[in-house]
Amino acid sequence: MHVEIWSDIACPWCYVGKRRFEAALAAFEHRDEVTVTWRSFELDPEAPAEREGDQATHIARKYGIDREQAIASQQNLAQIAAGEGIEMRFRDVKGANTFDAHRIVHLAAAHGVQEAMIERLFRAHQTEGELISDHDVLTRLAVETGVPEDEVRATLASDRYGAQVREDEHLAARIKIQGVPFFVVDRAIGISGAQPPDVLGELLKRGWEKRSAAAA
Repeated sequence: MHVEIWSDIACPWCYVGKRRFEAALAAFEHRDEVTVTWRSFELDPEAPAEREGDQATHIARKYGIDREQAIASQQNLAQIAAGEGIEMRFRDVKGANTFDAHRIVHLAAAHGVQEAMIERLFRAHQTEGELISDHDVLTRLAVETGVPEDEVRATLASDRYGAQVREDEHLAARIKIQGVPFFVVDRAIGISGAQPPDVLGELLKRGWEKRSAAAA
């Protein structure tokens, strides 16, 4: 069974969704027969390499709320994330364009370490305050994950994997994905949002039953 997950490194709920999906998959009876592919999605394709100002100010402007409301929302999300074992430090987050990070995720997939690369990027961005549009930062993180440095630098110096990122995004548009995280099983059923593990587990179960019925 194939599960595809559209997400953006800049999306804190995607980090929470990743943890919840991991819990759902660990409890799934047929987990050893599930393949997971992470797909690219940019919440803000026009984002600059580095956004000025802090995240609370950006969120307040984006959603038309005051800064205090934005901070309260961040604090609430940080508490939810902590319940999933994630430390989110919103005051340290550097807003950035994520296109090159997505390209490196595709490179990591070619080396069999896509999930580890996604995890490392989430932690770097949401917890460690790294600028994930910076090529030196991306190179260091990818090398930590096991991707050869020369390939990382060559990729970042070119447009390699850019088409694959755009293909993921175009596919998301075709299947009407408007927000992330978004989980799709066998291109047949899907669910949006960082749902609780039991809800994601039910998605896996339904996907398996649908697959079994089709094979009967």
